[in-house]
Amino acid sequence: MGVLNTTPDSFSDGGSCPDTASAVARGLELVRDGADIVDVGGESTRPGAAPVDAAEETDRIVPVVAKLAERQVVVSIDTTKPAVAAAALAAGAEIVNDISGLRSGEMRALVAEAGAGVVIMHMQGAPGTMQDEPTYDDVVGEVEAFLLASIDSAMAAGVRPERIAIDPGIGFGKTLEHNLELLAATPRLAAHGYPVLIGHSRKRFLGTISGIDRPADRDGVSAVLSGILGFLGASVVRVHDVKVTEDALLTAAAIVRQSTA
Repeated sequence: MGVLNTTPDSFSDGGSCPDTASAVARGLELVRDGADIVDVGGESTRPGAAPVDAAEETDRIVPVVAKLAERQVVVSIDTTKPAVAAAALAAGAEIVNDISGLRSGEMRALVAEAGAGVVIMHMQGAPGTMQDEPTYDDVVGEVEAFLLASIDSAMAAGVRPERIAIDPGIGFGKTLEHNLELLAATPRLAAHGYPVLIGHSRKRFLGTISGIDRPADRDGVSAVLSGILGFLGASVVRVHDVKVTEDALLTAAAIVRQSTA
């Protein structure tokens, strides 16, 4: 899954696609580099980000979604707002990537009626405050329980189980230690039978580990982790640099094939 932000304030690439033409060009570049899905977002969810109203978010994403869908690109829409998701699905998006974990009954009903795919993510708090001393007694158990309960709610609303993926929400209300515990628990989450999506690319915890301060310089370490996550059972990695990630995943897959030959 390639990241395509149409925002001025995303943490690593805000403002890099200031208009529809540049955003569409970037989306097509992600596909050429190997992305199976292009994840379009119109509201930054970095720690401390200010909210954007539905009308502005819709204006940012709909023209981009429509033009990518016309080119047969599989598009996911990264939003928590049912109105934005509805507009994106009408424009040709196929997946709703909801960082709020499909808490909204309106969003559950929308996804069910549209027959869309959905990514259910865990987040403690809200983007503006989520990194203000996040705490858990058992981060893996609590995130796992939330995701399973959210799956039950989605299916009760009519969302088909084969349309559901889960995301532990790396960096969304988690410390470095929480992130590492959740990443190590990828096999446990995958054992429930739902595709696991991990969004780790360029995030601050990788900078803390590697000493790389500038987010855009973290693509190498992000790719290394993507390869590891492939070993651990993740089905999808959400990344900014698709080409280097594709190379890492191909190398990891070759080693796996050799080890099981």
